Amino acid sequence: MDSGIGLLAAAAAVRRLRPDADLVISSDPDGMPWGPRTSEGITERALAVARAAAALEPDALIIACNTASVHALPAIRAALEPAIPVIGTVPAIKPAAAAREPFAIWATPATTGSPYQRGLIREFADGVPVTEVPCPGLAEAVEHADDAAIDRAVAAAAALTPPEVRTVVLGCTHYELVAERIRTALRPQGGPLTFFGSAEPVAAQGLRRANILPAPDAAQVGGLTVLLSGRVGTLPDVALAYPEGRLLQAVSPAH
Repeated sequence: MDSGIGLLAAAAAVRRLRPDADLVISSDPDGMPWGPRTSEGITERALAVARAAAALEPDALIIACNTASVHALPAIRAALEPAIPVIGTVPAIKPAAAAREPFAIWATPATTGSPYQRGLIREFADGVPVTEVPCPGLAEAVEHADDAAIDRAVAAAAALTPPEVRTVVLGCTHYELVAERIRTALRPQGGPLTFFGSAEPVAAQGLRRANILPAPDAAQVGGLTVLLSGRVGTLPDVALAYPEGRLLQAVSPAH
């Protein structure tokens, strides 16, 4: 679940790990973007999206949204667990800080500077130079596959990122869909740059919590159910602008 197509990265990661898994992807086109909303507003929308997915009785629910995880994870867990394990997505600050080198965190304005993110920095990156980079408009631009708006938002965030930074935490699942464009903006001449995203770790954790082992050679292909603000629909056309969306369409017969 996510406000929009930011869930594609995690959904595609689950599909790669378990091609036979039946996937339910639940988003909120009626209410997105969630970033500018109050914490209470985010929680209200996220709960509705989570409950729509929970009605189909999944084995686990991945909140593939950093903003929703920051603001609504306790409420969603209180509503759905223990019947349905709930896996949140948090900025990958712990692995990024392991090298004890300066790094940046790109995130939505709602996540940047939040007590939750600041707590992760204190816990895992104490003493490490960390630059929090708000990226207003980037998630929305990715959501609409608006190339010009993506370039503007990426360029603005790149300008706030210290040139010596070699590690970047992608603190919004939408950003993982344009990781290579971010890489080009930060390193136009090439050079080492490490990204820490969340799609692969949360997909693996989701399977673990559902007691499902990865089986990349599974011959059977699972189905795909798409929920749009609680309504059964189809994969949005904009999702096909990204490799992850095309993967889901190519290998997932719709239910």
